[in-house]
Order: sequence, then C-alpha cells, then structure tokens
Amino acid sequence: MASMNIGKAAGASGLSAKMIRYYESIGLIAPMARSSSGYRLYSPADVQTLRFIKRARDLGFSLERIQLLVGLWNDKQRKSQDVKRLARQHIKELDQDIAKLQSIRSQLQHLADCCQGDSRPDCPILDDLSSAMALPDPPRAPVSTSSSAD
Repeated sequence: MASMNIGKAAGASGLSAKMIRYYESIGLIAPMARSSSGYRLYSPADVQTLRFIKRARDLGFSLERIQLLVGLWNDKQRKSQDVKRLARQHIKELDQDIAKLQSIRSQLQHLADCCQGDSRPDCPILDDLSSAMALPDPPRAPVSTSSSAD
C-alpha cells in the first residue's frame, strides 16, 4: 500500500485530520514525511499507530499514558508487566471515577426524591445548590474492590 494523505489516513484510522495534526504537534506521533508540495504522507505503519492511539483513547487512557503505551508497543524488548501495570493503574482510576459518579448520582437522586415537583416554589434541589453545605450521602451498597492478579 502506498503512502496516503491526511484525509485518507484519517478515514483509515477513525481519527479526524485535526486530531492527527494535534497528535503530531504534541509529539505523540513523529512528524510525517512530506510530499514535494508539502502534504503529509502516511504509511500503513503510521495508520496502524493512529489506530492504536484511537483505541487507547477510546479506553480512556490519557495522552501521557498513550505516549508510554506507544513506546512500549514499539519496544520489542518491553516487559508485559510494564503494560499491565499501566492498565491496572488506569482501571484503579476508572473505579475511583465510577465511585465518584455513583456518589454524585446518589446525591442528586436523593435531592430529586425530596423535591415535591409541584406548583409550589419550594425546591430542595435549588436550596442545596445554593447552600455551602451538601446533604449527606444516602446509604448505598458497598462497592467491591477485590482485585485478582491475571
């Protein structure tokens, strides 16, 4: 397969041309070869790297971690334990984010349940938003934090 322009690379990778240019500008991908007229040229290997980056972004990895993952992917002497460590750390952070979102949802559900939702102006939701003190969290089921080594 011959080199392709950024539009075709974008289509083949699932990324926008704007994102591809951004990834190049921050050094996530190497500067691309240029045609005699100055257009970026992408090889099949470049497109594979872009797909790798897109998939890592879809899984929620930060750009900094993606940089590490791309480096590990390209390093044939890598240790899979290094990759697994990054994945486990990301899972831990996702679990924390999920717990935080569940707490926020529970608080909002509690406020919505306390609101009469009628024609009166009294509204515990607005009262809570305007107060400095939030309502205590309602009781919720414990979250399992067990982990197993794979």
